Amino acid sequence: MIRGRGGDPMTSTSQGLVILHEDDHLLVCVKPAGIPTANAPRGETSLYTLARRTRLFIGVVSRIDAPVSGVVVFAKTSPAAADLAGQFRHRTVVKEYIAIAEGRFPAPLGQWVEWCDALPADPRVLGLGGTGRGGSRPVDRGEDGGDGEEEPGKESVVKARVVRRAGEVSLIELEPSTGRKHQLRIQLATRRCPIVGDRRYGARLPFPLGIALHARRLKIDHPASGEPLCLEAPIPVGWSARFPPLFTAG
Repeated sequence: MIRGRGGDPMTSTSQGLVILHEDDHLLVCVKPAGIPTANAPRGETSLYTLARRTRLFIGVVSRIDAPVSGVVVFAKTSPAAADLAGQFRHRTVVKEYIAIAEGRFPAPLGQWVEWCDALPADPRVLGLGGTGRGGSRPVDRGEDGGDGEEEPGKESVVKARVVRRAGEVSLIELEPSTGRKHQLRIQLATRRCPIVGDRRYGARLPFPLGIALHARRLKIDHPASGEPLCLEAPIPVGWSARFPPLFTAG
């Protein structure tokens, strides 16, 4: 169920922009896997460029990685951008992801807490192979509001719960309270259960739709009214086609 301030239906524009909620202050979209939230290379498309085409102002206040799908919120005014940035900074935003990971996780999982300088972004440092380049470095903020390098010693926190297991894969709900770059991808990879399709962090199983990580739900306070908003993006249909047992009740 997709809920905005008025129980908004999901709509799609002629440019391919899928909108969950829009008013004078906010634009909430579903980003498909395979395009960046913003800052696309010259000549390529980002979610921001699609959103900006028919709007005077669009402020980027949240991001998810290019291979990740799901909910992204933009601000349509400067005051809204400042308010939303403050919500992310003070960790009052609730972010809920769902992932398919390689391996059979024990249940329940509970809460994971690691430190920024203990989560190297280079998969070779993790001993996973992968295709990443560059040396070990602190994990920086970038996926879920905010940007710039993080100071060493910053914590990375996520609540995790197994939804279902089938064969050698697990469907997992993830609720991060921090937003480090590649945080969820790295935290799963360090447990030797990388996200399906995430070859950068050692995944073996192929996945046709980016990687099997989806920003399913975002809960914020409306920047003008203060009213709680819950925006939800349906799980991409290709997921159940790829792993039917994970999405079969019973």
